[in-house]
Amino acid sequence: MGDLVRVVIVDDHSIFRSGLRADLDASVQVVAEAEDVASAVRMIEEHQPDVVLLDVHLPGAEGAAPTGGEAVLRATGARAPQTRFLALSVSDAAEDVVRVIRAGARGYITKGSSGADVSRAVHAVAGGDAVFSPRLAGFVLDAFGAVAGETAVATDELDRLSAREQEVMRLIARGYSYKEVAADLFISIKTVETHVSAVLRKLQLSSRHELTAWATARRLL
Repeated sequence: MGDLVRVVIVDDHSIFRSGLRADLDASVQVVAEAEDVASAVRMIEEHQPDVVLLDVHLPGAEGAAPTGGEAVLRATGARAPQTRFLALSVSDAAEDVVRVIRAGARGYITKGSSGADVSRAVHAVAGGDAVFSPRLAGFVLDAFGAVAGETAVATDELDRLSAREQEVMRLIARGYSYKEVAADLFISIKTVETHVSAVLRKLQLSSRHELTAWATARRLL
């Protein structure tokens, strides 16, 4: 399947983690496992994986995030900026799907998926694509399509950004690193950091995960 992808598996059932680990393709390297929100944040921060396979319902959620998966996404946005998240859950409820995508996950597949399917999804997400189990894609299109249809609102929001900030915003939302953005736009990494800070402030967002969800909802990618 190409280059090796480093993965952290986050799920509160050890038997499932073991089974998934054994079923993944050889090109997917599991560098760590976690069973709750606290251990997930710790492992992600320590290992900086390419992709996190994230269960939606985890123990340890606190505050505004109603599910453990959301709590992990919101806690790791700044701590692992290059990491992408793929939700892997037994739940196929529309509310769970939409909620975790809005929090910043790049895809959502169900636990009925085969090891080969999960491996392909991991590589796709690592490459910057969004991946959904077939019957779940409609939930996402319905949820974000309604927001995307509000073109006047989206235009007003984009008007807050300069042309350069819009360029940086799109690349960051697509998963580019600061170094990659700098090389693509022929600017310094420090300038990229300044633009990203301005974009997040003007759009009232707190992380690049929220920025990805914002841009996806408005079909700006």
